[in-house]
Amino acid sequence: MAADTKPTVFSALEAARICGVVNQTSINWIKNGFLKAFKTPGGQFRIYPDDLADFMQSRNMEIPAELLEVCTRFSGRKSLLIVDDDRGLNTVIKHYIQKKIPGIEIFQAFDGFEAGSIMTEKKPGCIVLDLDLPGINGVDLCKKIKEDEKFGNPKIIIVTALENKETETKVKSLGIQEFIKKPIDLSALEGFIAKDV
Repeated sequence: MAADTKPTVFSALEAARICGVVNQTSINWIKNGFLKAFKTPGGQFRIYPDDLADFMQSRNMEIPAELLEVCTRFSGRKSLLIVDDDRGLNTVIKHYIQKKIPGIEIFQAFDGFEAGSIMTEKKPGCIVLDLDLPGINGVDLCKKIKEDEKFGNPKIIIVTALENKETETKVKSLGIQEFIKKPIDLSALEGFIAKDV
């Protein structure tokens, strides 16, 4: 689909095709208030791409790339930054989340410097952060992310092997409530991320 021919709205029939159902089903979804739509002056239903993507995500439907391409504010099209110097674990988390949350944009950083650069440029909505990074104090990094507006106020999920109640208390005092201990329960992590993005 060429950039200049991207539709800004879908008909009920087009929405039905994308969802893999018959036209009447999508009309029923609209009439019952499940799928957000508006009527043209001629009485035809039209659906914005973002509303269709939101609906599909709420029904756990796979969202096709052709739909994501024309979305502008789809809530599922958020970004995640994984900050962990364990490259293997970092990549395992990335692949797992990509499978579980369609449309999410994922960045990886393996140290604090790289994380800072990505946070400034990309402003991810959610950060999975290992507290035990080489050459950087995880608590200080959390404080900096929370206090500096240039990072866009992301949601932070801490993953750590540290068994230190004082550190946990300090981090929670910054407003960070999601803590996952290593070894990581990936489904629990996905639950936190899905809620946050």
